[in-house]
Amino acid sequence: MWLAVLAGSLGCYLEKLLGYVLPPAVLAHDGVRRISGLMPVALLAALVAVQTFATGSSLTIDARAAGLAAAVVALILRAPFLVVVIVAGVTAAGLRALGMAA
Repeated sequence: MWLAVLAGSLGCYLEKLLGYVLPPAVLAHDGVRRISGLMPVALLAALVAVQTFATGSSLTIDARAAGLAAAVVALILRAPFLVVVIVAGVTAAGLRALGMAA
């Protein structure tokens, strides 16, 4: 586990360093700009998926999935971010308290 954390940290540092070393013409290329703009979205989506549907090394559908669904509904209704987080937390906690989802 620690080896993966250290390798990821080193990779992030080298990527940041690469941004300072590359010539500006490379960074101004349209493909690089599009990819760098979408990278945070892809990483956040992957993090949400892993934290919602993974338990150890297996897939699980539980109260976290219901909380995510409630958050999506709140986002569709254009709720503020804090409201989205509270709706997701209350939904998951409520289902767990009722024993409907582990």
